[in-house]
Amino acid sequence: MIRVFMLVPGLEFPHFCAQCEDYPCVESCPVDALSVSKKTGAVLVDDEKCIACGQCIDACPGRIPHMHPREKHIVICDLCNGDPQCVKVCREGSWNVLRTVSRREETAYKLYARKPAEVTRDLATKIYGEKGDEYL
Repeated sequence: MIRVFMLVPGLEFPHFCAQCEDYPCVESCPVDALSVSKKTGAVLVDDEKCIACGQCIDACPGRIPHMHPREKHIVICDLCNGDPQCVKVCREGSWNVLRTVSRREETAYKLYARKPAEVTRDLATKIYGEKGDEYL
């Protein structure tokens, strides 16, 4: 599941797992409810094991994992087992802002893990220039 944030009106952006090379969320889980898919590299959540303690949220540099709104477990995008539906919908809707990319060993993916407020600040500055700070 990908969440879309709009912290400033008109500045909507998708917020999803960067799949850090060291997976701090997985390492932080005290009950081993998180694992990494060998096929996609996505973080998988075992809903039965998860105790919704939130340690993975705190460990994630982008604070990507989030609590399910009704059930007691964490939710993280699992990339739809390698066929992400959000990418298809984005392409079909002609928004063209999401795409799948092949994972490369030399890339430091953790650098892409950012909190929504950080992304919003940069986006507001790019779109509104110096006035972007006024919207935050």
